[in-house]
Parts: sequence; C-alpha cells; structure tokens
Amino acid sequence: MLERAVRAGADAGSALERAPAGYWPRRWLLVTGCFLAIFVCYIDRVNISYAILPMAKEHGWDTVTQGWVLSSFFVGYLVTQLLGGWCAAHVGGHALLSFGVLWWSLFTIMTPLAASVSFGALIAARVGMGLGEGVAFPAIYQLFGRWVPLHERSRAATLNGSGIPLGTVAATLLTPWLVDSFGWPSVFYAFGAVGLVWYAFWHFTTSERLEDAPGIDPSEIDYIRARTAPAATTPAVPWGRILRSAAVWALVLNHFCANWGFYVILSWLPRYFADVHGLDLKGAGYASVLPWLVMFAMTNVGGQLADGLLSCGRSVTFVRKLMQSIAFFGAAGALLAIGQVHTVPLAIGLMCVALGLGSFALAGFGSNHLDIAPRYAGALMGLSNTAGTLPGVIGVAVTGYILEASGSWALVFGIAAGLYVFGAIVWLIFATGENLFD
Repeated sequence: MLERAVRAGADAGSALERAPAGYWPRRWLLVTGCFLAIFVCYIDRVNISYAILPMAKEHGWDTVTQGWVLSSFFVGYLVTQLLGGWCAAHVGGHALLSFGVLWWSLFTIMTPLAASVSFGALIAARVGMGLGEGVAFPAIYQLFGRWVPLHERSRAATLNGSGIPLGTVAATLLTPWLVDSFGWPSVFYAFGAVGLVWYAFWHFTTSERLEDAPGIDPSEIDYIRARTAPAATTPAVPWGRILRSAAVWALVLNHFCANWGFYVILSWLPRYFADVHGLDLKGAGYASVLPWLVMFAMTNVGGQLADGLLSCGRSVTFVRKLMQSIAFFGAAGALLAIGQVHTVPLAIGLMCVALGLGSFALAGFGSNHLDIAPRYAGALMGLSNTAGTLPGVIGVAVTGYILEASGSWALVFGIAAGLYVFGAIVWLIFATGENLFD
C-alpha cells in the first residue's frame, strides 16, 4: 500500500499533463462542493449558539433550559448517523447529501416559527434539523472513498473538515449583526436560504459516478480508478469484521473524545466569554473569531503535512498516530490552562492553540475511515460519528448543569482535556492505517 501511495504521488503531474490546459480536476470540484456543504452545515448549526442569548432573554430561559435547546439538535443528528451510512451505500452519497442539505435548510428556516409556537415545537425543529445534518459526513465519506486517491485523502478530509471552522466564523460574525439589524429570526431565514444556493451549485457541477461528472476528462477517470478501491459489487457492509476490530473501536472512541471538547467549545464559547470576561453578544462573537480562523488554517496545514509525509515514504499508521498525538495532547494542555486565565487576550490565545492543534485530528482519526475501509467509509463514518454525536447530547447538556451548579469553567475544560489524553493513549496503542476490510 505504501509503495502504491508513493507511486501515485509521483504520477500526479503526468496525469494532469494529459488533461486539457487549464483543466480543474473534477474530484476537487466535488471535494469543494462537500466543503461548502459542511460550511452550510455549520453556519446553520452554530448560529443558535449566538442567537440563544437574545432568545433566552425574550423567553426567560435559564442556563439549563438553554442547554436543552442547544443539545436537542444532537438527538436528531445521532439518529441518522448509522442510517446515513446505510443510505450512502445503497442510494449513493451524492443524492443523500443533496437531500440532507435541503432537509436541514428547511428546518433552519422553520426555527423562528417553531419558537413562537411553543418550547416543544422549537425542540422538535432542532431535532428535525439534526436529522438532516446527520447524513452529511457519511454521504461525503462514501463519495471520497470512490473519488479520492489514497495520497490525496488527508487533504480532502481536512479541506472538507475546514468547512467547520469557516462556517463557525461566518456564523460568529454575521449572527450578531443580523440580530442587531433585523432581529434574531432573520438569522435562521438568511442562513437557511444559503442551503438552497448550495444545492444549485451541487446539482449542476457534480455527480455520484465518475463517468457522469460534467466536463470530466477521461484521463482523470483512469487516474482515479487506478488509485482507489474498485466499487463494491454489493453494498453489503462486513459489520461482523468491523465490530470485532480493535482499530475500529479506537477510531470510535477517538471520535467521541474529539467531539466532546469540540462540541462544548462550539456550543458554549460565546457564553464563556460573556460569563468569565463580561463581554456582550458582539464582543463574545469577535473574541471567538480568531480561534476559529486559526483552526481553519491549521486544519489544512495538517492535511498538507500528513500527505507530504506519506509522499516521503512514512507509513500511514505513523502519520495518523503523529497527527492525532499533536492534536489531542496539544489541545488538552491548552484547555487545562484556559480554565485558569482571567484576561481576554490570554483566553483567546489559548483557545487558538486548543482549536489549532486540535484540528490536526482531522488528519489523524478523521482520515482513518478512508485508510482502513475505503469502500465502506460512509458506513464506518456513520458508526464512529454516532459515538461522536453523544457528546453533543450529553456533553453540551451536562455543561449547562455544571455551570448552573458551580459556574466552574475550569471543570468544564478539564473534563474535555482528560478525554483528549485518554483518547490519545488508546489511539497510540490500537490504531492502524492499514486497509483492513477490502
């Protein structure tokens, strides 16, 4: 496998030379579409972390109630992970992603109406939105397994994942402005409409099968097929072998640990700056921007570094373990420190370290589905992201209870740091980059 990766990297230039001048590889157009889908996913998911402040003031919600509003999304998101993996294998990732974006965009637009009806209706709308977003990553990874050669997968996975911080930045900057200018309901109308724009781009520029991609050059089809696993003759997933694999469970555990810290930060960072540092809605938003921008940049640095190491002859296992160690040990140290600081610049700097180094995990466990099971990457992503969604349901709500009972942000960040360290140790012992199931 390593020789194949090195040879594929060496042949990349010659394959492009056979394509027409100025030709942009259609696999990267598809990856760009996936990146934009995740961008839309996160502007729709994150906006309520800021809009919750005026919503809570209007409706008189305490911190625990706000925690339930924030975490209810993850109930729906949890339900469709394994289902999304199954649908991606049987229906195809392209159609599934189209459906998911349209579905969650509709529920985003419906959020203000639901909130005006009742608290229960709002929770139902948030759950419905989560149902749509839950299919995104399984659909995307199913497409990557078919479209992206081995030596490009770190970059594809990290570019896709960088839609997370960029979408978060967009929501962070735009939500306070929309709230102040037009009221909090406008946030959900505007961001929901973005999903409709994305669908038009996706529909007319990409496809499920290589042969159907608009404008694809035959040389690119040959290039991809020579460097990816052949499409399975049956969509049946070898669940028995998957569930007996220690490497799979290391992946599942690391997804859980990564998302505990990430979802707590994603959902509660504005509240942290408001509670600890006394910032208003705009101030909390601006203070949050730099860490997310650093994460966006470092996510792609991690992907370039990982694929560069692979091209230099390092084993896939070595690269995945290195990236994961940098991510988890680095983020853990920063989170332990941030719980003890009392100035805004130092808090922002440490959060930049936590999210920046933590983003290397996308070139660690976040790319590992494509290493160990490229033909079943969508199903495996559904399995690991099921575990990865539990922190959104549990961790976000538990954080609300911790803050209501003690107000201890040091405890909130300390729990996340401990899980990072535990996950890194398990990863170093059990993870592998070898293809286990093809």
